[in-house]
Amino acid sequence: MSSDFEAYEQDFGTLTAEVTNKIGRIPKLSGEEKTQLVLNVDKQLEEVRELLEQMDLEVREIPIQSRAMYNSRLKSYKQEVEKLEKDFKRSRIAYSDEVRNELLGDDASSSENQRAHLLDNTEKLERSSRRLEAGYQIAVETEQVGQEILTNLHGDREKIQRARERLRETDANLGKSSRILTGMLRRIIQNRILVFALGAIILLTIILAIYFNVRGH
Repeated sequence: MSSDFEAYEQDFGTLTAEVTNKIGRIPKLSGEEKTQLVLNVDKQLEEVRELLEQMDLEVREIPIQSRAMYNSRLKSYKQEVEKLEKDFKRSRIAYSDEVRNELLGDDASSSENQRAHLLDNTEKLERSSRRLEAGYQIAVETEQVGQEILTNLHGDREKIQRARERLRETDANLGKSSRILTGMLRRIIQNRILVFALGAIILLTIILAIYFNVRGH
């Protein structure tokens, strides 16, 4: 997964460098040439945003213990794109001194100030929207982490329960083995007593036989 993220990073670096160069050229142009360059930059910025989405998806697949580093890099890329978008909006209403004087004359400064004011208001709205989106994303990530923790706890609980069951089975087997050994020992003792008793009876019989035999003579 990290290799895919790094590949997207390379594409991101190449594309943002091209966009930065073109944004710097926009104020120096006018007419159809400027319009075409603006459309081209707008298209490339859309590609940049798609790259960010792909990187975001890749980060979600990276293990939690390594995710923080990639999240930090992704955050810096998002900030870079925000700056590019801001510069792009300003470049669309900005003109070099030569072009502004040619198109608007002395009224250029006033018109540009009005446009800048409108742009600032638009940017404030966009920043608020991005904050809401970031908050939502954090909430989703927090929920995912919580689910993973609950899953791990559930797995640990099952392991503990299985260990307890094995312990109970072991205790039961030990109890059964103990009863078997006790029974065997009891039978061994009984057999020995029986052997001693039989030996005593045989010995007594022999002694009595010898006694009566001697007495009869």
